Amino acid sequence: MTSTSDEAASLRQAEDLVRAAAARGAAWIGTPENTNFLGPHAEKVRRAEPLDGPTATRFAALAGELGVHLLLGSFNERATDPGRCFNSSVLFGPDGERLAVYRKIHLFDVDVPGGVTFRESETVVAGDEVVVAPTPLARFGLSICYDLRFGELYRTLVERGAEALTVPSAFTATTGKAHWEPLLRARAIEGQAYVLAPAQWGRHDDGGLRESHGQAMIVDPWGAVVARVPDGVGFALAEIDLARVERARRAIPVADHRRARSVDLDS
Repeated sequence: MTSTSDEAASLRQAEDLVRAAAARGAAWIGTPENTNFLGPHAEKVRRAEPLDGPTATRFAALAGELGVHLLLGSFNERATDPGRCFNSSVLFGPDGERLAVYRKIHLFDVDVPGGVTFRESETVVAGDEVVVAPTPLARFGLSICYDLRFGELYRTLVERGAEALTVPSAFTATTGKAHWEPLLRARAIEGQAYVLAPAQWGRHDDGGLRESHGQAMIVDPWGAVVARVPDGVGFALAEIDLARVERARRAIPVADHRRARSVDLDS
């Protein structure tokens, strides 16, 4: 999807896509990072909401109405710091119950020559909790966008039982062209888990020249892309077969083979 500072329009777009996916039989549906608002960054703090605010309440009601597991990829959650907010992902069950909340741990503070300069930490408070959500469908390990570059987070999620890894994102066009798909496939291969990656696409009115890469996709435990959204707005649909997770982990039991680092490689 393409979110902007027009929250009403962003939420309508998200809801239309969720309903379309549910009509095709999806039992788990996820939206991208910054689902309800991707506009001027100081403004997102002013508009931040609590977990029982209108955005999360709307998604809870939608999950209950459609009878699906629904991931609000992220929204700006109010924090105690008046100048910053959390970047929070929320998973709802098919009865509308809030099952899990993950607050983005790794913040996007970068300066890519000829590309993008951004300081997410100026407006966002980093989370500090690793979250795995058990559901009847699978055990979902939650993450957001820039977290994707930190393999140790996903190793921890898998060690805590995750079978599917969620990566709702707004990857920039500059970095996305080079790194989005390779990183998603690497996390799937390393974790021997499905990776579910909803994505923002296109230009946003965030006060700069911000453009998101798109290419939302689902990757299987062998690292194969099994569904993808080409450039534009839409959704990817695939069957999640946990037997494939089990087979991959049995064939190459990396969890059993992993050895603690005992040598200082810098010495």
